[in-house]
Amino acid sequence: MINATGNRMTREIARQSWLAQDIAQTQIQVSTGKRLQRASDDPVAANRVSTLQTVQANGVAWKANVDLGVTLTAQADSVLQSATDLLVRARELTVAGANQTLAPADRNAIATELSALAYELDGLASTSSTLGEPLFATGAPRMIRFDSDALFAPVPSRAALFDSGGQSAAQHVRDAASAISSGNAASIGSSMTALDGAIDQIATAQAQIGINATRLERLTELQAERKIANKAERSALEDTDLTSAIAKLNAQTITLEAAQAAFARINRRTLFDILG
Repeated sequence: MINATGNRMTREIARQSWLAQDIAQTQIQVSTGKRLQRASDDPVAANRVSTLQTVQANGVAWKANVDLGVTLTAQADSVLQSATDLLVRARELTVAGANQTLAPADRNAIATELSALAYELDGLASTSSTLGEPLFATGAPRMIRFDSDALFAPVPSRAALFDSGGQSAAQHVRDAASAISSGNAASIGSSMTALDGAIDQIATAQAQIGINATRLERLTELQAERKIANKAERSALEDTDLTSAIAKLNAQTITLEAAQAAFARINRRTLFDILG
């Protein structure tokens, strides 16, 4: 009788201890707002959360790269528009300088303005980015990873933009200035052709930069959608559902209190039985 009673008491004490541990666990989940406190709470969910953490960290890095790409393409587009304006003006001056009736002073004035335009073009080609680096790389264009499957150069190299016919756009303008100063009609004609080529080349490159900017815009939207989805999935896996957790905590507390009360009553009767 005493052994049987002792066994029942031991089992009941163990059960109440488990209930108390469950209550403590639920209290932690409520207070921290996190359902997962350790991987053993839900190994499958914990593994998925770990994967999502990596995905989210990559997302932060890729978002920063996309923002950089957007800045670079916008800056490059602005610079190239300025370069186009300069080249168009240079061509206008070259056409004017082709007039064989111009006085030497007029030719010199045109050549002087062309030289100034060439100097400005050199400055545009050497523009620095927001990173303090050349906006237009002197070698291969800078490749940037924007997503797991998106790796490209948002801005072409300097040569791809400003070099045509074996020399820079600025040099084409200088050649035009020299041709006009000397009054060499053939050289002036060649300069006009070279300037047309330089203008076309920048226009083509500017169109490509526009395509890159559109691609970056789509990536921005995609990453924003993915960020929301990943956050929602992670929250569903690891965050506490406070409504159900509080209801569970109340039920656990009632169960434990009832078990403790019943145990106390049974324990008193058992003691009386033993004494009797």
